[in-house]
Amino acid sequence: MLARAARGTGALLLRGSVQTSGRASRRASSGLPRNTVVLFVPQQEAWVVERMGRFHRILEPGLNILIPVLDRIRYVQSLKEIVINVPEQSAVTLDNVTLQIDGVLYLRIMDPYKASYGVEDPEYAVTQLAQTTMRSELGKLSLDKVFRERESLNANIVDAINQAADCWGIRCLRYEIKDIHVPPRVKESMQMQVEAERRKRATVLESEGTRESAINVAEGKKQAQILASEAEKAEQINQAAGEASAVLAKAKAKAEAIRILAAALTQHNGDAAASLTVAEQYVSAFSKLAKDSNTILLPSNAGDVTSMVAQAMGVYGALTKAPVPGAQDSVSSRNSRDVQGTNGSLDEELDRVKLS
Repeated sequence: MLARAARGTGALLLRGSVQTSGRASRRASSGLPRNTVVLFVPQQEAWVVERMGRFHRILEPGLNILIPVLDRIRYVQSLKEIVINVPEQSAVTLDNVTLQIDGVLYLRIMDPYKASYGVEDPEYAVTQLAQTTMRSELGKLSLDKVFRERESLNANIVDAINQAADCWGIRCLRYEIKDIHVPPRVKESMQMQVEAERRKRATVLESEGTRESAINVAEGKKQAQILASEAEKAEQINQAAGEASAVLAKAKAKAEAIRILAAALTQHNGDAAASLTVAEQYVSAFSKLAKDSNTILLPSNAGDVTSMVAQAMGVYGALTKAPVPGAQDSVSSRNSRDVQGTNGSLDEELDRVKLS
């Protein structure tokens, strides 16, 4: 029974190979131009000619002459860029995710002799090579990298195809992945991952905005405090400068007043004017007595304005007169007697105030 099954399987394989070779031979023989001695080859085409069953030469575009019966056009190869759709196939990624992926292959025949005699069906061979290469390259990448590195994946597939198809006279120009189909559950998990990543970025952006806002507010307060302190400093400097200017102006005014007063006192009747001023100040001071406190000390002759003015003028005269040599002791003794008398009168007044 096993032998019968093996024979059946061998027969099927043999039949399939025969059908494939027959299909390829029919495809190669169908539509081939006939030998009419004089032939015109179109541009971007290469006609492979066999003489008595062996390769003879490749006809160039333009006018060509062949020998009847002996020469035969065996293959016609197009030198234009050929576009081949790679059928959809399943591939497993590095993280064990099954993908359904298809692509488009762009190739060109560079050597018509190798393309004719190196492989039975160049397009079919390149398509199968592209599928196997794509599966092997996808197995080296995880699912996330498949979407991020599509360009590098396409370049790797092109390099692998060119290395294998060099003996076929075919050059792969580029390979493009058309669609990548992910299983539904994986797609849902990817969608959830994307939503979580977006929420994370939104939270991070919101926190960064809050931080920037707090930094701006703190920086504003700092600048406001600095400006306020500078303003206060400038105000204090201006106030001090104003006070200094005012004190200086008052000092200058007082000095000028003293100078004018001194000049006036040296003139005629200056003593009388000074006596009048002292009397006016005495009356003004006498009118303000007992306003701040009930306890005051007064001399015994407080009501005698004339004696008080005379005493003030005497003090002024004693200060303005220069001391005479030899008379300093007498002046000192007289001043000490006056002070003792004044102290005695003050003690009497204090006793009288206490009794009252």
